[in-house]
Amino acid sequence: MKNYNLDNRRYVIGGIAICIVVIYIIRLFTLQLMSEDYKKNADSNAFLKKVEFPSRGLIYDRNGQLMVYNQPSYDIMVIMNEEKGHIDTLEFCHTLGITKEFYEKRMDDIKNRVKNPGYSRYTQQLFLSQLSDQEFSVFREKMFRFPGFYVQRRSVRQYQYPYAAHVLGDVAEVSQGDIDNDDYYQPGDYIGKLGVERFYEKQLRGEKGIQILLRDARGRVQGHYQNGELDTKPVAGKNLTLSIDMKLQALGERLLEGKIGSIVAIEPKTGEVLAMVSSPTYDPRTMVGRQRSKNHLELQRNVWKPLLNRSIMGLYPPGSTFKTSQALTFFTEGIITQGTSYGCHRGFYYKGLHVGCHGHASPLPLVPAIATSCNGYFCWGLYHMMSNRKKYPTVQAAMNTWRDYMVSMGFGYKLGIDLPGEKRGLIPNADFYDNAYKGSWNGLTIISISIGQGEVNLTPLQIANLGATIANRGYYITPHVVKKVEGEPLDTLYTSKHYTKASRKAYDYVVAGMRQAVVGGTCKAANRGDYLVCGKTGTAQNRGQDHSVFMGFAPMEEPKIAIAVYVENGGFGADYGVPIGALMMEQYINGSLSPASEAKASVFQHKRIGYGSRNR
Repeated sequence: MKNYNLDNRRYVIGGIAICIVVIYIIRLFTLQLMSEDYKKNADSNAFLKKVEFPSRGLIYDRNGQLMVYNQPSYDIMVIMNEEKGHIDTLEFCHTLGITKEFYEKRMDDIKNRVKNPGYSRYTQQLFLSQLSDQEFSVFREKMFRFPGFYVQRRSVRQYQYPYAAHVLGDVAEVSQGDIDNDDYYQPGDYIGKLGVERFYEKQLRGEKGIQILLRDARGRVQGHYQNGELDTKPVAGKNLTLSIDMKLQALGERLLEGKIGSIVAIEPKTGEVLAMVSSPTYDPRTMVGRQRSKNHLELQRNVWKPLLNRSIMGLYPPGSTFKTSQALTFFTEGIITQGTSYGCHRGFYYKGLHVGCHGHASPLPLVPAIATSCNGYFCWGLYHMMSNRKKYPTVQAAMNTWRDYMVSMGFGYKLGIDLPGEKRGLIPNADFYDNAYKGSWNGLTIISISIGQGEVNLTPLQIANLGATIANRGYYITPHVVKKVEGEPLDTLYTSKHYTKASRKAYDYVVAGMRQAVVGGTCKAANRGDYLVCGKTGTAQNRGQDHSVFMGFAPMEEPKIAIAVYVENGGFGADYGVPIGALMMEQYINGSLSPASEAKASVFQHKRIGYGSRNR
């Protein structure tokens, strides 16, 4: 009789044996073909892959002045598989001028896969960065006593001037996010963190080189593998020429000392940013070396936010500078003509609503209304546009038409400047007010936007761009701070014209109004005999002291510079905005300040508002 139990047992034993064989085959396959551990171990014994870092691209101002360059520096690297704890720790620490506690903590941090996710005991890890020439010389003499430790030569950034920190940015060690986003980087590498150093990182960084060195059984370097045929040389980064005029930038930073605010100057025909000042600022030279982290932390904790680039991140009510955009819109839409006059009896009065204004002649047509900065005129213009049912079927349709004009002038969205962190500002539309007022609103509800108050918020860059657009009589080129990248053309974004919805005739009348404001209106302090200035003041309402604003350009017929000045808590536009703007235009157009203007600049340099006055 057949024994089925024995047959079943034989099948079970055979199956177990087959499974064991399969497991061994899979494990062998994994170890030999898929695992990198043994390959890394073998390679680390035979080869030393030495990274050669490229020189980072240099940065010049528009006139060829060197602004950012490189200095040699040295990093101490360690390969844990070679170090193995066999060095004289005390002598090592004494040689580098560090404490034993620092040494132990640094070694623990390197091996901590949470803090250092890319850790491998077979590859070089950064132990200490940015040694000076003197520190390196001391260490090099004793390096043979510290197996597993190597020196890696690289360069660090140096900033020639204490200016333009927000434009230039800085360079620091990569974060894990940087490594995850781009496999070019390894732990210990450096990357641009802010400004053009960040925006143009790929152009500035260049390409790394690799030397493959052959080692003997004791780990001693014997020379280049295959006589260096597999080595690659580093490729230097590309140089940048900025559009910034360093002398103009320096003057702007002087004039805003002790004040909170911004100055942005643009060359209208090209969109090149001539100066970008944000105050308070800091010295970019403090963001270099091993003290960078400490200094950066202090700036982060500063209540006046010196790290904030107010020129592109500050959101402000534009005040009366915004009236120029309203005149362009109302005229092009046929709401007003050059001869349309509105009464203003110290303000706009209608159905119990009052918007105040200063004393001036009344009624006024368009050009004098711009020159005297009449609130009543522009309130009436917006009210008549929003209530015109022959032209717009609903207030929502009128509002969205208004919004389209504003967007075409560069408001409400990022302009696209070649700097990280730009804010878009706020230009409301019909949906915004429908949500805010449950669909029940009209021109009187939103009347304050006609004079650059209420919900409207712009960056100083957008206000300066408005000046450039008016100077060009109807178009702008996206503002940019880099004039030239070595060996490659600029992005077409920075060479293309953007035309607004307003008519050329409307621009001619606005230019006439801005010129009249300088000759006999609110901008008289900017008037000169050697070139014609056009300007518009703004006094932006604030919970405390009003903000002082100026927007203008010069010369009138062949504009070379358009400018926006915004001084927080500076009072009337004529108090700070106009004189500072006038000095900046003189410096750029004439190449220097007259003795009288230099004396005036010194006075404004030492005036203090806000954080400056509290620090005296």
